[in-house]
Amino acid sequence: MAVTLSAGVRASLSAISQASANAQTAQLRLATGKKVNSALDNATNYFTSEGLKGRASDLNTLLDSMGQGIKVAEAASKGIDGITKLVQTAKGLANAAKQTSDTTARAAYAAQYDDIRQQITDMAADSGYNGTNLIKATADDLSVKFSEADSARELTIDGVDLDSAGLALTAAAGSWATDANIDTDLGLVSTALTKLRTTAASFGANVTILQARQDFTKSMIDTLNNGADALVLADSNEEGANLLAAQTRGQLAQTALSLASQADQAVLRLF
Repeated sequence: MAVTLSAGVRASLSAISQASANAQTAQLRLATGKKVNSALDNATNYFTSEGLKGRASDLNTLLDSMGQGIKVAEAASKGIDGITKLVQTAKGLANAAKQTSDTTARAAYAAQYDDIRQQITDMAADSGYNGTNLIKATADDLSVKFSEADSARELTIDGVDLDSAGLALTAAAGSWATDANIDTDLGLVSTALTKLRTTAASFGANVTILQARQDFTKSMIDTLNNGADALVLADSNEEGANLLAAQTRGQLAQTALSLASQADQAVLRLF
């Protein structure tokens, strides 16, 4: 005579198995913090999330490049500020020389002027960042990419030679022996100041663009990461409740199994 399980026992065993599986799922989600841990859990959400995270990672790389680009432009801007002060000092020396007719004094002013020209060249050469210098002789150019998908979306900052030669500041004419000599160099100084101010305004505008793009990219990265997380992250409160419910159902199923077994045993004792 074949012995089979009663319907009650079978139902109880099935309930126990299901409750155990639900508890394991809830425990995994609580342990990993994710409701989708692989493509088997939800292929659409998993691959969409991975795609969003991939783009966020690409943008993060570009964000680092933007940050470095800003530093390069800022270094050049600081160099321009320093050079502008030196050129203004040179202008002051020229004006001071015009106030005296002593050729020896004028020659001394001219020598100081030439020293400042050398300092301008040195400052321009020292205004680089991480190997890129936008204002030295034979200045570098800077290209900063904004898009991981389209290489054409970028900002290019053309370098400008702002050393003494680039500013056309030549040696003091005739050691400033005459007013005409001084006026010649004052004209060059005025032109140099105009070039410095124009370049400073251009670099400042480019820094503003880079900073705006940097802020936008940071926001996009946050949006992408938040969207990716929304697809795969688990609600810890919900999963905690699911775990408790699964454990409760398991305990109830164990009790039901015990009762069903007792009923079967009672029938067996009749025989």
